[in-house]
Amino acid sequence: MRATELKAKIAAGALNAYGNLYADTEAQKERYLAAIDAFCSLYGSDRDIRLFSVPGRSEISGNHTDHNHGRVLAGAIDRDIIAVAAKNEDGHVRIHSEGYPEDDVDLARVGDPDAYPHFSSLALIAGTCQGFINRGYRVGGFDAYTTTEVLKGSGISSSAAFEVQCGNILRYLYNDETVTNETLAKIAQYAENAYFGKPCGLMDQMACAVGGFLSIDFEDPKNPVIEPIRFSLSDAGYKLCIVNTGGNHADLNEDYASVPAEMKAVAAAFGKETLRALSEKEILSALPILRGTVGDRAILRALHFFRENDRVEKQTAALQKGDFPAFLSLVLASGNSSFEYLQNVYTVKNTAEQGLSLALCLTDGLLAGKGCAWRVHGGGFAGTIQAFVKREYAEDYRAVMNHTFGEGAVMTLSVRPVGATEIVL
Repeated sequence: MRATELKAKIAAGALNAYGNLYADTEAQKERYLAAIDAFCSLYGSDRDIRLFSVPGRSEISGNHTDHNHGRVLAGAIDRDIIAVAAKNEDGHVRIHSEGYPEDDVDLARVGDPDAYPHFSSLALIAGTCQGFINRGYRVGGFDAYTTTEVLKGSGISSSAAFEVQCGNILRYLYNDETVTNETLAKIAQYAENAYFGKPCGLMDQMACAVGGFLSIDFEDPKNPVIEPIRFSLSDAGYKLCIVNTGGNHADLNEDYASVPAEMKAVAAAFGKETLRALSEKEILSALPILRGTVGDRAILRALHFFRENDRVEKQTAALQKGDFPAFLSLVLASGNSSFEYLQNVYTVKNTAEQGLSLALCLTDGLLAGKGCAWRVHGGGFAGTIQAFVKREYAEDYRAVMNHTFGEGAVMTLSVRPVGATEIVL
C-alpha cells in the first residue's frame, strides 16, 4: 500500500481495530504517521509499504532459568517496536532505527558471524537472516524504519523485540506467513547466541514472539511446552509496575554471560550440559568437591536454579487456581533468591552504583505488609525492578519512585495477547 493511502486509513481511525494491542489506539496515530513519514524521507514515498509490530516482554518469574532448560513465567506487554518496511531488489537489508544510524546488511555475506561486531544491531540482523536460511526459509532485501517503546536498558527485552521484528518482516515479505511465532523466537535466539555474542536463553524471544501470558517449560528447548494462563491483574485489584532505575545494560554482557556459564560449569562437573538434567540433592551431595572446582558463587547460582524452577511450577498452579496471595509470596521468594543466591542485582564492577538495590529497598519500605510483591526484573545487574502493587497504593508508589529515579521511571503495563504480527489496515 502506498504511503498516502496508508496514512489516510490511519487518520480515519483504522488503528481502532487493534484495541487488543493498544489501550489507547488514538494515542498511537501520530506514532504510526511519523514512522511512515520517516520511512518515506529515507527510502522514497512511492514504495509498497507494510506495517509490523512486536511487543516487549516482562519476565514474571524464572529468573535466569531458561538458558539451563528451566521453567519461566513471562508476559508480552503493551509496549512495542513498530516497523514500516518494503521489499527492495538489491539484496540488502537496511534498517534505520529512530535515533540510530542506518544498519546495512548484504545478504550475500550473512553466513560469516565474524563479519559483524559482537553486541551490535548489525549482528542481530545478519544472524536473523542466516537463521532463516539455515531452516530453509526465503530471505530477501528490504528497507525498514523502526521506532520503539521497548527502550534499551529498560528490562523489557529491547534486543529480543528487535531481532524478532527482523524475522517478522522476513516472514511476511518473503515467506507467506509460514514461519510460526515459536520458530521466529528460535531464530532470534540463534542470532543473539551465534552472532550477537550473548548466550541467552529463549524466554525473552518466545514471550515477544508468541504474546499473551505464558508458562514455558524449556526442558526440551527445541520443543518448549507453552501453556497460556488466563488471569487478570486488574480484576485482582493490582497493577504491574516496572521501575526503570536508569542503569544501562550496555556494558554488562560479561555479567550476564557469567550466569549461564557458571550454572553450566556445575552441570559439566556431573557430565551434563545443563542443570535441568540434575537435581538439587545431587549438587548438595558433591559440595566439598564442587567448592574446589567451580567455586561458591557457581554453586549458589545452581541452587537458585533448582529452587526457582520449583517456584515457577508452584506459581503457575497458583494462578490457575486463582490463589493470587500464594503467587505473590512466591514472587517475593524469587526476588530474595535472585538477590542473595543468583546475585544479579548489582555488578561487582561498579559497587557504587546500585540502583536496583535502592529501588528494592524503597519498595520494601513502601509496600511491606500491604499484600504486594516485588523482585528484580529481567537479566538484572542494572535496569529495572518489578512490583505487583495494589491499586490503592499505586499512585503513592509511583510518586516516590519517580521522585527518586526521575519522572517517567515507573511504567504501568498490561499483558498484550498478541505477539509478533503485521498491522493490516
